[in-house]
Amino acid sequence: MNRIKQLRNEKNINQDVLAKLLGLEIAGISKLETGRVPLKDEYIVKLAEYFGVSTDYILGKSDNRNNDIAVSKIPILGTVKAGYDWLAEENIVDYITLKENIPNVGEYYALRITGDSMLPLLAEGDLVIVHDQADVESGQTAVVLINGEEATVKKVIKTKDGIELHAMNPYYPAKKFTFEDMQKIPVKIIGRVREAKIKGAFE
Repeated sequence: MNRIKQLRNEKNINQDVLAKLLGLEIAGISKLETGRVPLKDEYIVKLAEYFGVSTDYILGKSDNRNNDIAVSKIPILGTVKAGYDWLAEENIVDYITLKENIPNVGEYYALRITGDSMLPLLAEGDLVIVHDQADVESGQTAVVLINGEEATVKKVIKTKDGIELHAMNPYYPAKKFTFEDMQKIPVKIIGRVREAKIKGAFE
């Protein structure tokens, strides 16, 4: 018997539960259980985490059920605004599960890139994994909150007068803010980009 179907039967759950977990139609779960479609890595990780077993057990490579994979679950935010906790539940639109153990995982969140200002490094739909922090070193890529409403991902260059926000796309000029501007507008660094997850990796 297929391991997914076996585990589902043991938990006495319907296919619609796994369909919701994996973001598939029920027909897609039937195909996974009958081996008619290959298991994507993201499905394997989610199933292993849900059932509390190892990925090798899900794949039928081992009879050892011990869940020996390191995973970290990070919220994907739909919006970031000043004045309230942007990691609050109402701002979370989804989660991304990474196959690694991230210390202090509660200090991280993910944002989806919009626009083309960070091309060719980051494209529309890509995810960036961000560490929640109020400052970065000059030259690092950060999430910057402008006027309490607009969260933008840019390279931060520090100057003697303030900061410059640089896009990767040469068609976008750098935005310069003095220390006075940063207080008045305001302009606030809210996180450092730790890594990017390219959209195609999830398709």
